[in-house]
Amino acid sequence: MTPYIRNWIGFVAMSVGMFMAILDIQVVVSSLTSIQAALNIPANKLSWIQTGYLIAEVIAIPMTGWLTRALSLRWMYTAATIGFVLASAGCAAAVNADTLIAMRVIQGFAGGMLIPAVFTSAFVLLPEKDRALATTVAGLLAMIAPTIGPTVGGYITQTYSWHWIFLINIVPGVFVAAGSILFVRLGEPKWSDLKIIDYSTVVLGAIALGTLELLLKKGPEYDWKGTTVIVLLGVFIVSAALAIWQSLRTANPFIELRRFKRLGFTLSSILSFVLGIGLYGSVYVLSLFLGIVRGHGPLEIGEIMIVYGAAQLVSAPIAAYSETRFNPRWLTALGFAFFAGGLIANGFSTVNTDYDGVFWPQLVRGAAILFCLLPATRIALDMWPPEEVPDASAMFNLMRNLGGAIGIALIDTILEQRTHGHAMALVDRLQAGDPEAARVVGLPVQYFHNVPFGQVDEMTRAMVMPMISRAALVQSFNEAWIALGILFVLALAVIPFLPNKIGPPDTRTIGH
Repeated sequence: MTPYIRNWIGFVAMSVGMFMAILDIQVVVSSLTSIQAALNIPANKLSWIQTGYLIAEVIAIPMTGWLTRALSLRWMYTAATIGFVLASAGCAAAVNADTLIAMRVIQGFAGGMLIPAVFTSAFVLLPEKDRALATTVAGLLAMIAPTIGPTVGGYITQTYSWHWIFLINIVPGVFVAAGSILFVRLGEPKWSDLKIIDYSTVVLGAIALGTLELLLKKGPEYDWKGTTVIVLLGVFIVSAALAIWQSLRTANPFIELRRFKRLGFTLSSILSFVLGIGLYGSVYVLSLFLGIVRGHGPLEIGEIMIVYGAAQLVSAPIAAYSETRFNPRWLTALGFAFFAGGLIANGFSTVNTDYDGVFWPQLVRGAAILFCLLPATRIALDMWPPEEVPDASAMFNLMRNLGGAIGIALIDTILEQRTHGHAMALVDRLQAGDPEAARVVGLPVQYFHNVPFGQVDEMTRAMVMPMISRAALVQSFNEAWIALGILFVLALAVIPFLPNKIGPPDTRTIGH
């Protein structure tokens, strides 16, 4: 077997491992209520099944470049895959919420190392002529995995049980580990690198990132007030400041912030951050809408959301063809503009919006994703020499996953903070006889004539309040969609400053 074929087989095996890791971010989304019922999980702990995974992943990603140098790409990937498989088995064996969340944290930490390593391998294992194809394959898998996650999870949970959404990782995980050992032979371990890393930045970075996510998760519960919020905010500010200061003054930090001196890399990372907000946030909010407002089960949610993944598959060859032939600025602008349109289009949903109403927005977003990802990825990574690609890839992917974690927290904040106010406003409008409010809630419009509706008896109130609550929640969902769309519109402002072509290293620096 030639080295060329061996490297491609190794790359494909690693891509499968990355696919599993990203799939597990969203595979639980459509099955959360089933898991909650099975393990008797309190409502305030339920979202930690997903958030714990993302927190650990965000902490692990920056360590990938350092561990790749210390252990070699081959053995780092093998160890991470084995850890992921064992944690998956632990999730399936969990008998309570705390055990499941702990296993999800371990699973996310191991999975976080699998993701950037694949993009690294595309640049260090394969010749330059194959990089566009390799990044397209990796990018397609990275985008499709979270999209089909709810579908896969819903089908497995409804057909078998929720345990199998984790057990399905074991067999392919064993093959991925074997493929990494047999076919990924680039580089040798440098055990001395385990001693030179500045472990204080590891601890400070982990505290800062973990506390940030905890703050974003707990903030809405406490209305962003009180001792808990103040303490979490203080810990985050202090640990983040110390982590940044230490990272800038040490030669071997946890996160190499000096990479952001490159303008092209910084701007590409900003786009990656925003894309993460939209990618993970849109899947999360649509799953909640279909489950809570429309009352669909796990499989129905997955079947509705498969449109998103199908659009990505169809657009992938077009995006790959265009990426090597057209200006990356124009392609990125096209992707972000269409993704923004798909998000905003969902912001006009009603209590009756279902498959037909979410079909076209999903189609537009799915078709736009790879145009958002591929040019930005190549701009971010092509500017570095091969030995620096692992660190750059880790930082670039961290920004996308951090965006996803913050995007989900943003959505939670909007849903928790805005729904009560919308409900009270609808009650006031109904009591004033507003026919438009009646239409929004789903009440007979003919009984409302812009005159006071009169005193409502207790039986009518008991019947109407659930309808008002649902309508208010839909308004909050719409605000979440619009907020995500606005972020994508704002991201368009950085695109004119991206490098005009992909090629030689971008030597421009921030402030110069």
